[in-house]
Amino acid sequence: MELSVDIAGVKFPGLFMNASGARCVTREELLALGASRSGAIVTKSMTVDRREGNPSPRYYGFPGGSINSMGLPNLGYKAYADLIPELKRFGKPVVASVAGLCEDDFPTIAELINAANPDLIEVNLSCPNIPGKPQIGYDPDASERLMKRVRKIVTVPMGVKLPPYFDPAHHKIMGDVIGRCGVDFLNLINSVGNGLVVNPETETAVIKPKGGFGGLGGSIIKPVALANVRAFWRHFTGRMPIIGTGGVMSGTDAFEHLLCGASAVQVGTALVEEGLDVFTRLESELAICMRQKGYRTVADCRGRLKEL
Repeated sequence: MELSVDIAGVKFPGLFMNASGARCVTREELLALGASRSGAIVTKSMTVDRREGNPSPRYYGFPGGSINSMGLPNLGYKAYADLIPELKRFGKPVVASVAGLCEDDFPTIAELINAANPDLIEVNLSCPNIPGKPQIGYDPDASERLMKRVRKIVTVPMGVKLPPYFDPAHHKIMGDVIGRCGVDFLNLINSVGNGLVVNPETETAVIKPKGGFGGLGGSIIKPVALANVRAFWRHFTGRMPIIGTGGVMSGTDAFEHLLCGASAVQVGTALVEEGLDVFTRLESELAICMRQKGYRTVADCRGRLKEL
């Protein structure tokens, strides 16, 4: 079974990788990803300055999913720029996830990170957990302006990580914007904000930041993720590589993302809950699923979702 994939001209030895934010903040975590079965090393979304993030508890797993309000804890972009050459020694793609607390941060970060020569750069337009900061991805004009600024700087393949959209009109608006910005791949979706999980025993929210509001992940968001993958796959008529993110807890979940049009998948909640062995399990489960269906490669089943 062939589970290697190509995204924007970059070869990935496997289609499973960590979602930015899941076990990828520190040097030690990133090196561990390099030594794992992950098909790539995705950095934490980085800001200009080092951030400790929101107060704890800020992550909570529950049956069916997770909720978090991490607040972009990261080492700062200069630290990740220094780490990229070390991470590339593992022989798998390094995906640098670029964020920012304001629009001007993005080109500042992108310039130094691009000089460090990661294999791909992912522009995060969708971090939902900064108090007082809206998601850029819900503002088409700001998104277009930002993507065009970063595209002028970045020489490696550049993708964007988007928030979930819930209306076909929004899929079309953002699809048209992306089509004008020289984007090489999409990552769909970031966590679904802003959810609230309540503990009835303590009569409190389960996380502390933002009064308990946070981004939802895990199985509970898979239908939303699949809808976004399918919508953008159709908008770009299968020509835009898509990384499906959201609800990948099993090999079958990954297969569903492939059917909807994803070329690869990222894993968040399952990685946090299970650890690095999750990649081996998911590879095995997906291989069994594909074999039973008669598919030999990822390309064989990508986008093959049938309509009733």
